[in-house]
Amino acid sequence: MADDDSRYFVREIEKSDGCILNIKQCYLGDVGCVVWDAAIVLAKYLETKHFHDPSSGVNAWAGKSVLELGAGTGVVGLMAATMGAHVTVTDLEDLQTLLRLNIKENQMHIRSGSITAKVLKWGDVSDMPPPHYVLLADCIYYEESVGPLVETLRFIAGPDTCIICCYEQRTEGVNPRVEQRFFELLQQNFSCEEIPLEKQDPEFSSPDIHILHIRRKSCD
Repeated sequence: MADDDSRYFVREIEKSDGCILNIKQCYLGDVGCVVWDAAIVLAKYLETKHFHDPSSGVNAWAGKSVLELGAGTGVVGLMAATMGAHVTVTDLEDLQTLLRLNIKENQMHIRSGSITAKVLKWGDVSDMPPPHYVLLADCIYYEESVGPLVETLRFIAGPDTCIICCYEQRTEGVNPRVEQRFFELLQQNFSCEEIPLEKQDPEFSSPDIHILHIRRKSCD
């Protein structure tokens, strides 16, 4: 256990019901080993009244199939699972240990939902039924991965799938070009709606972090 403690540090994410998600992050590793701000913004957005309002009995996540791409630590998928969704969190092979560890650490908060981790490399997609929701947090990052990411979205999104993409807009280096290329490719088959700040979590939101609802164009 001492070895685990030396490898990981914990980020606590408080849910609106007072439960605490304990998300382990790695001291050493690639970008997927830590909780990025966009992941927290998206996780808290899933709790907003548009989706989840216990006082009026609204829960858009209950019983829904959810696929998270580039899940990293798994915090976004875990949030959906705690609200009753059946979630598959996906990332590359080297992040599976961290994903499974965080699932185990937070399993006590998942009652009616479920969550499993799976290896998925963008562009290499096996047959799967279209999920109700696809979640993406800060996945518009590497120039070489933009094409495979959009190809994966085209493959897995059905006509009724809602893709919720949250990303931090970065203005340095290749980031603006990467974002531009992503949207150029995306708009060939999908339409995008940006969610205004007033519809996001009032505390966990930022003008630099954008949330989009993306749907397949009906003519596709």
